[in-house]
Amino acid sequence: MRHSNFLRRIAGPIGFALLGGLATVLVLLALYLQRQPELQVWHTASLSEEFTRDSAVNSFSQYLELEERLFAQLEREVYGRTEPAGPATVNRFRRGSLADPGRWPHNWNRSFFREADNARASVLLLHGLTDAPYSLRQLGERLHASGATVLGLRIPGHGTAPSGLVTTHWRDMAAAVTLAMEHLARDGGSRPIHIVGYSNGAALAVHYALKTLDDPELPKPARLVLLSPEISVARVAALAEWQARLGRLLGIEKLQWESIHPLEYEPFKYGSFAVNGGTITHQLTGEIKRRIRTLAASDGLQELPPILSFSSLIDATVDAPAVVQNLFNLLPAGGHELVLFDINRQAGIEPLLTWEPAKMLRAIREMPDRRYTLTLVTNADAASAEVVARHWAPGVVDSSEERLALQWPPGVYSLSHVALPFAPTDFIYGGRPPGPGPGVQLGNLALRGERGALAISASTQLRLRWNPFYDWLESRSLEFMGFD
Repeated sequence: MRHSNFLRRIAGPIGFALLGGLATVLVLLALYLQRQPELQVWHTASLSEEFTRDSAVNSFSQYLELEERLFAQLEREVYGRTEPAGPATVNRFRRGSLADPGRWPHNWNRSFFREADNARASVLLLHGLTDAPYSLRQLGERLHASGATVLGLRIPGHGTAPSGLVTTHWRDMAAAVTLAMEHLARDGGSRPIHIVGYSNGAALAVHYALKTLDDPELPKPARLVLLSPEISVARVAALAEWQARLGRLLGIEKLQWESIHPLEYEPFKYGSFAVNGGTITHQLTGEIKRRIRTLAASDGLQELPPILSFSSLIDATVDAPAVVQNLFNLLPAGGHELVLFDINRQAGIEPLLTWEPAKMLRAIREMPDRRYTLTLVTNADAASAEVVARHWAPGVVDSSEERLALQWPPGVYSLSHVALPFAPTDFIYGGRPPGPGPGVQLGNLALRGERGALAISASTQLRLRWNPFYDWLESRSLEFMGFD
């Protein structure tokens, strides 16, 4: 009886607490939805011609045929439902605007294939999340000029409309990578195939390489080059899946979005970000982490191809230390190299940093059994803007130094996650384009005025979008793949 009375006494307060919590959640949800911009046609369009792992597609040529139908559907369902652009419009989904992909000689939102005469090797290029093949276009053109057959894959969910990422699964992306590798293997016979991956594309490259360790029938990559690799992301990304589920349960489309951009001003990249993107990165990197640790424990990484990886020491998109902890520190000896771009030590920015780069560098260099080469691109000295590359061979404490004949540009204190694959001369993102490009230029955008007045945030404007050391990164990548 006493227990029954006790339960009755606490049932009321618990019930009120639960109702209060639910009311709080509903209020916060209402405020969130009220602050979000209205969804546009590029957020709601359903593009049924997108590739999935269940598509009746068995070859890369069939993938391209499906992609052709997909872009025809995009033309009908999105471009056909927007007004033509005015003379100063900046929106990729309005024909004739400064951000219209059609202004460029080639639509770099689509897969591209460049076959070389007497090719020495084949290279698969994998772009990042919300991105398009454009991001690795310049590296691909240099590889092709150096004797490589190059395939720039448009990864499912990309290059069309932001709504494409609402339902895409990371296994759809992985299935497309397998199709592309099988195509290069059939096309190239016995010549080596390398993979270059940027951000989420780097994660897909590592995932594919791990998969070949279990399946001898899959074409094996000879070498991997990773730019700003996504090996781990913040734990908060795990919440994205629950937000998407809540949105589907309540029938609230806005809950499918982390950010909604009514103005999509980049021709080859989405500004809006579907919460499913967080789910993709969380699940893909979790799968990679589990597989690497399992194989490392059983000495199963011996056949993994040599990896060359480039990361900025400061990276707000991915967990940069995870490249060390969850990948490189677990690799056996095998010709691997980790390149880190240091902060600009001449800028005197250290007192303002929320990162502590010194701890990370010290932990790497003092690791007793480092089995990979560590390279740090850093100032020649604290008073100089000139940069050098300091190399630590595997298991060696002392470094060698390479002068690069490059220097930090004035006013730049670090690279960024998005800067690495873009040259200073890039027409969209470069800081020193050779002249006016076909459309919008974003590399040096720094508009001054009142905050909150522009569709492009101040933080986005100030984020470095180009790599002042790109030429060295490109040359080092080609040398690593045997194109020196």
